[in-house]
Amino acid sequence: MIARWNRFIGLFRRTEPGDSLAVARIACGLCVLWTIGSMVSAGLVQVLWLDAAHGGYRERVGVNWLVALLGGPEPAVVWTLVIGGLLGGAALVAGIAGRVAALVAGQALTALVFLNSQAAGSYDLMLTNALWILVLSRSTATLSLACRLRRGAWRSAVEVPAWPRYLLLIQLVAIYFSTGIQKLSNCWTPAGGFSALYYILQQPSWQRGDMHWIAHVYPLTQFGTALTWIWELTSPLLLLAVYFRATPQRPGRLRRLFARIHYIPVFVAIGVTMHLLTWLLMDVGTFTWVALAYYPAIARPTTIPRFITRLTNRASPHEKHVCGPSR
Repeated sequence: MIARWNRFIGLFRRTEPGDSLAVARIACGLCVLWTIGSMVSAGLVQVLWLDAAHGGYRERVGVNWLVALLGGPEPAVVWTLVIGGLLGGAALVAGIAGRVAALVAGQALTALVFLNSQAAGSYDLMLTNALWILVLSRSTATLSLACRLRRGAWRSAVEVPAWPRYLLLIQLVAIYFSTGIQKLSNCWTPAGGFSALYYILQQPSWQRGDMHWIAHVYPLTQFGTALTWIWELTSPLLLLAVYFRATPQRPGRLRRLFARIHYIPVFVAIGVTMHLLTWLLMDVGTFTWVALAYYPAIARPTTIPRFITRLTNRASPHEKHVCGPSR
């Protein structure tokens, strides 16, 4: 028992390259900019986040502790939160004041979402959860302006605590698994002919356009329904697969099976395809991009550095000197 506890505590002492957290930081920052910026560009700040007395469509808006502390849901307060959220998101993308930027962006977004729950979605909670994890992490150790100013280069080999990446991974699995077990309609099961996606795509509230053509590929929607449901229900296996990948030297048939079927690449391929198709066919806000912002946590600690190095080498032309006989 003591040995297991020591191994558990050891997880919080592990360090690794910070590139995965850095990519997640950049992705989350872009999602914050999109979430708040799209409201500004569409002219919806006043309509959605202010009450009827100030031009909104609701008689009353929700007020969380931060809005109350700043003086209530007045136009100046709401616009302060909007500007603060945008600045926090931009700082995350640039990679400066990482913990403070994540805290500012997260609290501003939380306060704005609380003003009008009718204009929010579960993806807002996904994003603020990720931002809280970034508050606890050293996400600007590399691929950041802070790294450039501190070390004279955009990248650094300095290692950071690994447990924030583990938290992102656990959060992603919790989201998928909880979504899977809440699919209680028989349309998601063989009893309903796996017809859920077909009916969802016929609802005007989700459609991006006319979807009558889906009837001609109905079997594909059945396959997508079954695959999505099973994939979500079995998503906790991802944690096991990541553990197996991190301890390849240990024996075990199950470990060898996971390695043989390449479980993690298959899981990622299904997830990315599912999210991109969802974004292509349905109006789901920033859900697709917020969910994919978690995916860097799945990568090996050394995968992203190798990928960046490969891209850098391809982008840098190599001089070739051709030497011929002297005359």
